[in-house]
Amino acid sequence: MKNTVATIMKQKLSNDRIAMLTAYDYSTAKIMDEIGINIILVGDSLGNVILGYENTVSVTMDDMIRHSAAVSRGVKNALVLTDMPFMSYQASVYDAVINAGKLLKEGHANAVKLEGGIEFVPHIKAITAASIPVVAHIGMTPQSVNVFGGFKLQGSDKESAAKIIEDAKAVQEAGAFAVVLECVPGDLAAHITKMLDIPTIGIGAGNGCDGQVLVYQDMLGMYSDFTPKFVKKYADMGNIMKEAFSNYIKDVKSGSFPMEQHTFSSKAQIDYNQETEN
Repeated sequence: MKNTVATIMKQKLSNDRIAMLTAYDYSTAKIMDEIGINIILVGDSLGNVILGYENTVSVTMDDMIRHSAAVSRGVKNALVLTDMPFMSYQASVYDAVINAGKLLKEGHANAVKLEGGIEFVPHIKAITAASIPVVAHIGMTPQSVNVFGGFKLQGSDKESAAKIIEDAKAVQEAGAFAVVLECVPGDLAAHITKMLDIPTIGIGAGNGCDGQVLVYQDMLGMYSDFTPKFVKKYADMGNIMKEAFSNYIKDVKSGSFPMEQHTFSSKAQIDYNQETEN
């Protein structure tokens, strides 16, 4: 079944948990789509896991458009949600609408995600008024890593928890059809989930959300630079890949690859020594 904004919102009403994973390329997106993932997030986390940046701040609109378009070509049923990168929307409401539109027109996304709460209500309103679906992202917002002083838990005291609650109310009022809650206490996320009419997607926010999202390189053990507390590793693909690459190197050096079954043959019998002499 095709996942749409409407079907995602209905999942909250029917207590059907929403499964979201990141993807950044055609092949991975196609595999995820075939097994029934609800939402594929083309995250600006590609800055870390694909491009090797220290954080997401250096990711550009061109990066997001390119990877979003690649993912969309591999998807038939999942909803493709694409991140708006740093400074693609913060400077003005006009920039926000224009760049959100580019992610749909050129990146073939179905919806966009932007970080921030009350401060970005005008941006969310304007984007949704342009018929572009928006997912909000509050709590720990990675594009604000320099403000937070690192990737840290948010909402752990009364004052900051109240701010996140107000942010959640504000983005719903502004027209967001869902909200990502990152790195907030589980009891706070559960409270917000019960309070809102729109679905909540948790990442490091406990089991009380309407859905969950992970970076696929984290859950497959492919990204070893840093593993957050909230990640469950479903496979150790990093070591499997190392073993496969190592075996390939050994086979090449020993001459055992390629073998006859990997080699093309000529249809005609040709004496190459004679052809060379002629």
